[in-house]
Amino acid sequence: MAQEQWTSVDCYFNESLLPGDSVLDEVLRLSSDASLPAHNVSPNQGKLLMLYAQMINARKILEIGTLGGYSTIWLARGLCTGGRVVTLEANAKHAEVSRVNFRLAGLSNVIDLRLGLALDSLPKLASENIAPFDLIFIDADKPNNPHYFEWALKLARSGTVIVVDNVVREGAVVDRASSDANVQGVRGLVEMLAVEKRVNATAIQTVGSKGYDGFVIGIVK
Repeated sequence: MAQEQWTSVDCYFNESLLPGDSVLDEVLRLSSDASLPAHNVSPNQGKLLMLYAQMINARKILEIGTLGGYSTIWLARGLCTGGRVVTLEANAKHAEVSRVNFRLAGLSNVIDLRLGLALDSLPKLASENIAPFDLIFIDADKPNNPHYFEWALKLARSGTVIVVDNVVREGAVVDRASSDANVQGVRGLVEMLAVEKRVNATAIQTVGSKGYDGFVIGIVK
């Protein structure tokens, strides 16, 4: 009953606050048809990312983990005029689907997709003097969360917002003895945040159509 109710509530808010969007519906359909994993953010979470970008007048956004580009499109819609999203994706098939979706959304001109392992792409990105980024969204393989966070700090400035998705793991994050590398990756991130004096952060639990999870949000001081 809990999951059914969470989904119903999400549907209610989405129907009330998110106008129908044929482009995003098609993006999800194309991703599903290509057998991409259903790990994209929910529509209301996507709009939250867009609102974050708009709140801080983001001109430069970094996303680690593209998948089918659904969250990327939401982020790009929140850019200031002349802004740019750089998104990193390790899987060539995912990148191919994403590029189709970006063209469908009319946003290819403001999205720079980099194919390759993020931990290889991030040093190259740092050398290009694109940083600092105004908003950084981390939603890739969880065991590497601590490494992605380290790079986020290197590519940030005072005031940069950092968001890390899927940190609750259906409550498993509290199990310090967990053998799940995803859980340990999140715990490693939290341990870093607990002592990192350059970032003011919190974590929020969420329930909804995507189940029980949550995210970290922090601001670089």
